[in-house]
Amino acid sequence: MNKLGLVFDNRYLHHSISASSAENPDRVRSLYLQLQHNTNTSIVHIQPREATSGEIGMLHSPFYMEQLREHAVKNDPFTYDRDTYLMEESVPTAQLAAGGCFSLADQIMAGNIDYGFALVRPPGHHAMGGRGMGFCIFNNVALTAEYLRRQYGLKRILILDFDIHHANGTQEIFYDTNEVLLCSIHQRGIFPFTGPSTETGSEEGVGYTINIPIHPQFGDQEYTCLLGQLLQGVAEQYLPQFILVSAGFDAHVDDNISGTFLSTEWYGLITHILRRHAAENCENRLLYVLEGGYNPVSLKDSVLATIDAMTRSEIIRPGILSVPRAEMILDGHPLHRHWTI
Repeated sequence: MNKLGLVFDNRYLHHSISASSAENPDRVRSLYLQLQHNTNTSIVHIQPREATSGEIGMLHSPFYMEQLREHAVKNDPFTYDRDTYLMEESVPTAQLAAGGCFSLADQIMAGNIDYGFALVRPPGHHAMGGRGMGFCIFNNVALTAEYLRRQYGLKRILILDFDIHHANGTQEIFYDTNEVLLCSIHQRGIFPFTGPSTETGSEEGVGYTINIPIHPQFGDQEYTCLLGQLLQGVAEQYLPQFILVSAGFDAHVDDNISGTFLSTEWYGLITHILRRHAAENCENRLLYVLEGGYNPVSLKDSVLATIDAMTRSEIIRPGILSVPRAEMILDGHPLHRHWTI
């Protein structure tokens, strides 16, 4: 059995308000409770730490930090952004989320665990260098990539984002570098209304941003066709030293924030695919970071399916079917100018 490091902590529930919001502690409460009684010896509970202000400042501007502190003490939690509420505990909770990802990255790099899953909140992939949005305060995945670059000198980090929403913050942060390759698959025409396939990077980063906007009603076969072909080609050519996953579970058929039809089982399947690429390219260095997922039941079931796939000794090699309406998205895609798939 593989050794999986998990970060979860009841302090992640402190970012909370009485007003209704899809991003709330109840998303993960029952999941945390179940994991607290886990008896699987392959799972190691890793204690998170708070990221320091200097570590947050690797990507987020001092002006943004000042804005957060100013708005966090106001009576109305939505004065900063109509979706991203702020209250007194929000900033330290967000620092704990980023720091929890760093803790897992350190354990993976030390060889103490095979894989990691940061079950943290608030999520992060919409947060840009100078502003937060879409429930996100600090960009946990981007900060972890930057931490790996600075702390360990890594030069080729692959980020896969399969949240239903475009990874606009992560894209903005790494748009002009070739040291981070971002692949974002997301539903077109929904928040944040960004991420066309024509956005491929700038300067040294041209070709290192790959956006795959998909149609509503896509499900397991379409996603597996797209990501199977994409990862097979790109990972073999980029040879990542670390694979980070912005793991949003809001493309699930039971999550009403999206129009896609992914099953619980698919999240286990994609984990096996990513495990194989991590084994072949980067010494099993694979770290998941929780993003979206707003149906607590489907979120819990999908996370547990992912954990099961991570702790199994064998790696399943799924057959990847040809799905014409999915392959049409790849036909003529700008990524062909830079990668062979």
